[in-house]
Formats: sequence, C-alpha cells, structure tokens
Amino acid sequence: MSRILAVATAVPDTRVDQAQAAAFARQQFAGSIPDLERLMPLFTHAGIDTRYFAAPEEWFLTEHDLAEKSALYVREATRLSAAAAGRALDKAGLAPADVDYVIYVNTTGLATPSIDARLINVLGLRPDVRRTPIWGLGCAGGAAGLSHAHHYALAHPRARILVVATELCGLTFLPRDTSKANLVATALFGDGASAAIVGGAETEGAGLEILDTRSRFFPDSLDVMGWTVLQEGLQVVFAQRIPEIVERTAAEDIGAFLETHGLKIADLEAFLLHPGGTKVLEAYQNALALEPHQLDLPRQVLRNHGNMSSATVFFVLERYLDENGPGKGGHGLISALGPGFCSESLLVGL
Repeated sequence: MSRILAVATAVPDTRVDQAQAAAFARQQFAGSIPDLERLMPLFTHAGIDTRYFAAPEEWFLTEHDLAEKSALYVREATRLSAAAAGRALDKAGLAPADVDYVIYVNTTGLATPSIDARLINVLGLRPDVRRTPIWGLGCAGGAAGLSHAHHYALAHPRARILVVATELCGLTFLPRDTSKANLVATALFGDGASAAIVGGAETEGAGLEILDTRSRFFPDSLDVMGWTVLQEGLQVVFAQRIPEIVERTAAEDIGAFLETHGLKIADLEAFLLHPGGTKVLEAYQNALALEPHQLDLPRQVLRNHGNMSSATVFFVLERYLDENGPGKGGHGLISALGPGFCSESLLVGL
C-alpha cells in the first residue's frame, strides 16, 4: 500500500479568458481557414472560462522553432515545477532532504538533462535521490506517474516519492497550422505544473490510499492522439473518435478493474478523472451511467484551467483534497487517457 500525502499546483503568469482566446484565433486564422466562423463555436462549447500560459499573447503571433520553444520550456518548467513541488513538500510537512525518489512527467518540452535533474539543484534534494523522467504519455502521464510511485513504494515502504507533472501545452501552438486539430488545441490547451508526495506503508502522514493500478493499451490506435514532430515544433494529433472510444470501452475497462476488488462502478464515491474536454467527460458520464454532479470536480478544473495534459489530474486531486481531505471513507477512481492510445487508472481509498 502507498498513500498520496499531498498535492499542490502552480500556474504561469499569463491569464487568458476564453473570449480573448477566440479573438486571437479569429485574428490569427482569418483568411487561412475558409470555414473559420463555422468552427469558432469550439471556443464557446469547450466548457472553459480561463487558462494560463507561460508566454504572453504576443509571443504566439510569430513563429518559433523547436530550439526556442525548448529553451522557454526549460526555464519556465523548472520554475513552475519547483513552485509546485515546494508547496507539496510544505503541505506534507517534509523537507527536500526527505525525498528519496523523484519522478518527472511531461510531453510538451524537451530537455537533457531533464527537468528532474534541475529540480535536484533548485530544491536542494539529496545527491543520492533516485530519479526517473517519463516522457510521451500525454494526458495519461500524471496518473502513470502516480502508478510508478505506488509500485516503487511497494518495494520500498519507507520511501517518500515526489511526482512532478508540468506541461506547457501552449508552446505547441503552430501559427501556420490551419488544421482543425490545431484550432481545437487553441480552444482547449493550457499550461500548468503539479506535484504530489507519495509515501510508502511505513511513512507517516494521512492521505489517499493507492490500492491498485491498471494500464490499458488499445491496439492499432497510434493515430488517435499524439504529436507529429516538425522543424517548427510539435504538431498536435487529435482523432475525432476519442469520445466514441471512451464511451465504448470505459465501462468494460473500469468495471474489470474494480471487479478484481469486489467492487462495481456504483460503489465509487469519487471520480477523479482527467478532463480531456467536454465531449470526453460526457462520454465518461454516459459510459459509466453517472449523474452530472459526479463529474463536477473535473468540469471545474477544465473551466478554470483548460486541458493541461498530464498535470490536469493533479489539479482535480488537489481540489478534491482541499474540499474533503483524506479519511472520508469509501473508494475513488483516478483515471486518464493518453497517446498509444491508452488509459491509466488507480483505485484509491478516500
């Protein structure tokens, strides 16, 4: 057994409301996307009010190559990751020297040495701290990071693990990409950093108990979600059938996971799902036969922050813990989808 002892988040300085984002898209793509006005409801139907970005609006008006984007990513991801990690350590009542293992998750920036190495210096972690960077799992990465922390804690019950997920999705915007996928991303993605402290069974502190984890890979689905790597940077890949896949598979996948613990979907008290978008949440709601209020937390995070890829599920977790704390009782589900196509889920004791 392991426990999620604390969760904290951080956002960059540039705050953009959805009306501003829509005006930017209209300015940027007028004349280059023939049916632009027909597509503009993407912004009003996204279920988003505000988002945060690591670069100011004028930065997005000009092209930047991968080298420029990577430099900005390293600087801002290090700063934001350190802020989120510091807050998580404070919440858990721990010092940097107490961390035995750090896992860093991201998909939106490239750095070698990776950001976890930089965090060791910035936070003052021990020189013998173990570290693992996880790249490429997209929106599923946050849940996967928690899963990796859990399995490490099973083998090392005295370990305290710092999991950091930081994504600067805005850096993947391509001014000359007139695809619908790029417009969807412009309406949906935001930037954010998050951190969680996971403790093994022999560590102190109350928290959500991680009882089990599950990974699910969908064969022959490489084209559903991901990036195409261009000289200008990372070009988003979105398949329209993502909500359909969720609605068709979620009940069977999650049901099978719960069945191994003698549980059913109706037994869950909290659905801490990654809010990939309004249609994805609607697909979950339909597939799992949920009432709308059962997905209030993911919807609130989507409304206030947009989709921040792997970091987003930590924002949902933080909000849950702020409102309820640990020790409420019952069971909850953490789950997220990502490139592959895949899902990562955790069963937690509340």
